[in-house]
Amino acid sequence: MDGVINLLKPAGMTSSDAVMALRRLLGVRKIGHTGTLDPDAAGVLPVCIGKATRLFDYLMEHDKVYIGEVTLGAQTDTQDAAGQIVAQTGGRLPCGQFKALLPRFLGEIEQRPSAYSAIKIGGKRAYDLARKGAVVEIPSRRVRIDQIELLRCWEDRRYLLRVACSRGTYIRTLAADLGTAAGCGAYLSFLLRTRSGRFCIEDAVTLEEVDAAVKNGSMEDILLPMDYGVANFPAAVVAPKWKRRLQSGAKIDPAWLERPIENAATVRVYCDGEFYGMARPDTGKEKLWRFGAMLWSGGGEACV
Repeated sequence: MDGVINLLKPAGMTSSDAVMALRRLLGVRKIGHTGTLDPDAAGVLPVCIGKATRLFDYLMEHDKVYIGEVTLGAQTDTQDAAGQIVAQTGGRLPCGQFKALLPRFLGEIEQRPSAYSAIKIGGKRAYDLARKGAVVEIPSRRVRIDQIELLRCWEDRRYLLRVACSRGTYIRTLAADLGTAAGCGAYLSFLLRTRSGRFCIEDAVTLEEVDAAVKNGSMEDILLPMDYGVANFPAAVVAPKWKRRLQSGAKIDPAWLERPIENAATVRVYCDGEFYGMARPDTGKEKLWRFGAMLWSGGGEACV
C-alpha cells in the first residue's frame, strides 16, 4: 500500500499516536506523518504510507493555515491551555486595539518557541527535557506569517484568528507574543489546522472512516496518490525511450525530457504516465538531474 492519507487528527491524541493507530488499522509498518500537530490541537495531518514516506522532505516544506483562539490575561508555561498558569493579570483589550496589533506580526518575524515544544535539543525533544525539570534554552528562529485575520472576539479577552504561515511557525508562541504586545499576557486556548499544502480539512478523513474503508474494501476512496502532495513542483516528463535508463537510477539528462524545464530547484519525474519520484539539479558541472527520492521499484527494492 503506497500513498497519502489526509487524516483529521482529533484533539487529545499525539501525532505519533495517530500514526500507530493507522499502522494497526492498515496492517502496514512503514507509515509516518509529515509534521507534528500538538496533542491538544486538531486538524489536518498528512500521513505517508509505504513508498510515499520517501517524500517526507518535500511534504514537510508546505505552508500551513490555522484557526486559533488567543485568550488574554494569563500566561502558561507551555504557551497553550495544556500548561500550568504561571502569571495572571486578568487584562483585557478592546477588539479594535487588539486588531491593531496584528500587522506587527506579518512577514518574516523572530520566534522563540516554548521549552515544551517538539524541537530537538541535543537529539532530545525539548518537552521531554522540560518535563524532567531541565532548563531548556530554545534558540529563536525566523518564520513567516502571510496572513492574520481576526474572525471574532468575545468579552475583549478571547480572539479567534485565522493564520496562514510558513512551516515551523508556532501559533502558541504567536499567541504569547501577542499577549506581550498587549501588555497583559496571553496563551493559545484552541487550535485547529485547516490546511497543510494541498491537504485541506474539507477533504480530511477520521480514523473511524479509515477503519470503515478497510473493512469495506474501499481504501481507494481514501488513499491519495503519492504525487498528490507535491503537485506544487514542476513536472519533468521523460520520453519513454529512456525508461530503462530512468529505472536504473541514472542521472537524468535534460535531453531526455519531452519538454524543457528551466530554473527549477526540484521537479516531479514522470515517464510513460508513471510517477518516478523527485529530482534536483546535480551539483556537478554537467547539467543533469539526480533523484532525491525515487519511488520506482520494479517489483523489488527501489533504486536510491
